[in-house]
Amino acid sequence: MIYGFDIGGTKIELVVFNQKSEVVYKKRVSTPKDSYEAFLDALAGLVLDADSELDCQRSIGLSMCGVIDSRSGMLLSANLPQLTGKRLVHDISERLGTNIVLDNDCKCFAYSEANGGAADGYETVFGAILGTGVGGGICHNGELVQGMSGQCGEWGHTQIAAMFTEKYGLPLFDCGCKPEARGCIEQYISGTGLSNIYKHVSGKDGKSEYIISAMRSGDEEALKAFDIFIDILAYSLVTFIHIVNPNAIVFGGGLSNVDELYEKLPGKLDEYLLSVIPAPVLLKPKFGDSSGVRGAALLAAK
Repeated sequence: MIYGFDIGGTKIELVVFNQKSEVVYKKRVSTPKDSYEAFLDALAGLVLDADSELDCQRSIGLSMCGVIDSRSGMLLSANLPQLTGKRLVHDISERLGTNIVLDNDCKCFAYSEANGGAADGYETVFGAILGTGVGGGICHNGELVQGMSGQCGEWGHTQIAAMFTEKYGLPLFDCGCKPEARGCIEQYISGTGLSNIYKHVSGKDGKSEYIISAMRSGDEEALKAFDIFIDILAYSLVTFIHIVNPNAIVFGGGLSNVDELYEKLPGKLDEYLLSVIPAPVLLKPKFGDSSGVRGAALLAAK
């Protein structure tokens, strides 16, 4: 069996797959917030419970949001403060007496969709997450491209092009990636970013789900906010496409479910792409929210 973990800010979920990638077991617990030791206890407890019920040989993979230094195994920045600066793989492997694989949730998503997912069979695949934040992962011939320290595919903290602040009068929104950071594209092309743009256009607060619904109802402010979002997203992707030249881009996160994204984005990409560079295929994910944990399990199996 292959154990895959999805580690979030509110819950830790264990999903167990058989060799056919079929789900045979699931269990989740609330994410402990009080200490690192409590977090390790929760992980180990889920594994031991599954071991007791399934009585099988297994490999274990972890998927979580954060920046992981592949050279040292240290979590440089995690969605759970008590994990930052910790060598989670070393510590939980030692606790359980087995080797464990850990990777960023965006890269696990890309790996899943490039191996049996929506982008299976494409040579170079970019998994682009458009959720609460923005992240990504790159696969070439089904293998993750890691980069020097394991951060390959992180595109959410490049800067917005000045043309958009001038064209739409947009401010440089603050970003939490480092002290005094401003203008990261994550603050414009994520779910949070769409809300930021909508507030700039309308003066009103609204979550991305509300804005999409209002857009579909013909609300002019929501339509304008979404068009600005698509414009910035297209330019940001084209910058990436010019460098990496992927065959396919598969989207993840909540905004990957918005059909209008796939309808409006191709035309905008064509506006910005060099004429000699073909646009990649744009794909919805096959495994959706489950793709990160599936990717972690596949990496562990490998």
